[in-house]
Amino acid sequence: MPTFVIVGASLAGAKAAETLRAEGFDGEIVLLGSELERPYERPPLSKGYLLGKAERDSIFVHPLDWYAEHDVDLRMGVTVLAIDRDAATVSTSAGDEVHYDKLLLTTGASPRRLDFPGSHRDEVMYLRTVGDSEQLRAAFRQERPVAVAGAGWIGLETAAAARLARCPVTVIEPQPGALYAQLGPEVGAVFAGLHRSHGVEFRFGETVAEFRPGLAVTSSGAHVPADLLVVGIGAAPNDALAAAAGLEVSNGVLTDAALRTSDPAIFAAGDVANSFNPLLGHPIRVEHWANALNGGPAAARSMLGQPVVYDRVPYFYSDQYDLGMECAGLPSPGSYDQVVYRGDRDALEFVAFWLSRGAVVAGMNVNVWDVNADIQSLIRSARHVDPTRLADPAIPLTEA
Repeated sequence: MPTFVIVGASLAGAKAAETLRAEGFDGEIVLLGSELERPYERPPLSKGYLLGKAERDSIFVHPLDWYAEHDVDLRMGVTVLAIDRDAATVSTSAGDEVHYDKLLLTTGASPRRLDFPGSHRDEVMYLRTVGDSEQLRAAFRQERPVAVAGAGWIGLETAAAARLARCPVTVIEPQPGALYAQLGPEVGAVFAGLHRSHGVEFRFGETVAEFRPGLAVTSSGAHVPADLLVVGIGAAPNDALAAAAGLEVSNGVLTDAALRTSDPAIFAAGDVANSFNPLLGHPIRVEHWANALNGGPAAARSMLGQPVVYDRVPYFYSDQYDLGMECAGLPSPGSYDQVVYRGDRDALEFVAFWLSRGAVVAGMNVNVWDVNADIQSLIRSARHVDPTRLADPAIPLTEA
């Protein structure tokens, strides 16, 4: 009877195990995770759970008894130390050698860290695990000044949570605007305005150079009151295990469109995978929830020998204050030459479209719902659109 081993008890890993059973796989499934928690979803950690609006049980992918009921050997608090591809085994921190017929890597990513005087103090915090979220929530309840390094998604969601907890907040960001690398300057300015309206201060074009108790010093020499510094400057793929095993890695574990690595018995999915996307025509590594949710099942089907072409439009969402949004595509600077708006930006009820050579390459709906599927269809079609019709709310997106 074959054994499929999944390294990484993450959302992607748990959904892969679920899919294997749903597709009729009756062999052994071993799911190995370094954390002491069973697989959970990360978006609530910077949203509802951080805000205290979601119960702890709501973050988990499955109830605890699901794993035993589906004959999934979940081993928590177990780190895989090495992969022996010749022997088809993984060695673990528990001293075990686990044989695999197929191996899936869903090892995720880790927060990128800063190094400056005071960076190792307890008041300098990161957000990745459920424990991190709980520590931040407790700290925010003290209503003391908070500095946030990074105006990306994690930084801004954390800033929103801190402000809703009535903490003074300053965001320090080396780029010229909020979400600059993620959305470009146009729509990023909308989010900066949202946060300013809630009392957040920004220091763009600066980095944190030092942290002292009660104070963050920026690269310009400015002194920012801060009893707590939250660092949210992105994440690095946990691909060292794969690299040590001789798999091809480059900003993550390289895979083809079927999520196969350079070893035909090993697959990768989620934050750690840098996978060729036929729709976009190049490899991408996506750290968002939807990629883990969908990539894990796709990898499971590929492990079973089913034909898989993983070509989804990248999708993510965010909740900040009273703003909710969904975004399809990757609208980074340089990927577009025009931004078109439909709706009321001042009222924060609009859809933004990023165009390149007349075709929609990304779209974001802000407090406007039930349109994301149409936005994704526009992206997949790669057809030229009329910007005037695209901006007209009276014209269905299917006819723009």
